[in-house]
Amino acid sequence: MASTPRAIPLTCSGHTRPVVDLQFSRVMSDGSYYMISACKDGNPMLRDGQTGDWIGTFIGHKGAVWSARMSTDVTKAVTASADFTAKVWDTYTGDILASFPHQHIVRGCDFSGDGSRIVTGGMEKKLRIFDLNRDDLAGQPILAADGHTSVIRNVVWDGARNMILSSGDDMEIRVWDPRSFNQVHSCKMDGPIASMELSADGQYITSTTGKSVYFWDAQTYTLRKHIKTEYDVSAVSLHPNHTRFVAGGSSDLWVRIYDFESGRELEVYKGHHGPVHTVSYSPDGELYATGSEDGTIRLWQTTPGKRYGLWQGDGNEDA
Repeated sequence: MASTPRAIPLTCSGHTRPVVDLQFSRVMSDGSYYMISACKDGNPMLRDGQTGDWIGTFIGHKGAVWSARMSTDVTKAVTASADFTAKVWDTYTGDILASFPHQHIVRGCDFSGDGSRIVTGGMEKKLRIFDLNRDDLAGQPILAADGHTSVIRNVVWDGARNMILSSGDDMEIRVWDPRSFNQVHSCKMDGPIASMELSADGQYITSTTGKSVYFWDAQTYTLRKHIKTEYDVSAVSLHPNHTRFVAGGSSDLWVRIYDFESGRELEVYKGHHGPVHTVSYSPDGELYATGSEDGTIRLWQTTPGKRYGLWQGDGNEDA
């Protein structure tokens, strides 16, 4: 009987402090895709998503970077920082295109579907929308929204439905119409929300609080699945085909893979030397990335032993 290939992650070095946020781009027309990372060292990085090879570092923040996102066409990046700014970058040159001042630490940011606007949230408990085409506003937002009663940790702009999702320590995912910036829906949870992500196909909102993982219908905002674990979950990412999800823990070093339908733990891996703060599946589902307190990003194959990217395979793919 053939043995199961051992999962050997690729290690992406370069950061000097904990890695707290990761995002993959969509698959581009040439089959490539990209990954951006946010780190407490204040230097977000852009990498080749399939290999983890470094492409560039965005230099300009004076504090930890808590969130980093790419526009759909990957021509721009936006970052949220402890230096009280959100910055928009040219991904080809690394130049700062715009810097938006805030009154406190910015924890979350994202682009609108067409990349013309950004949304931010953080320690001020306030959401802001900035228009990248409005030079006349001198860095001021076009809209702002109150409603959160505590720190906003996560912000997602659902481009397909043109809705903004925000969550944090006040135990609610709030859904906002960006045209009026009125709150239109709410998903209540039983504790502070550590992470929130929209699945690759936009079908599910995933969120974590304490030892629980939640999957919400992104169309109706109803709860589709609630899975309890035995550890504090820091982040979750759903595989593009909805068969499995990856989870990281805030109090141990393990990376865990679960069956989506049953919630059963399928695989457990150790590779990091610190808690795992962020996880994300690639857009093609062939790998997932994990970012850790140890300052590294690791890339793991969904199917160990398969030839893909820098992995040479075990020679049994056609067996």
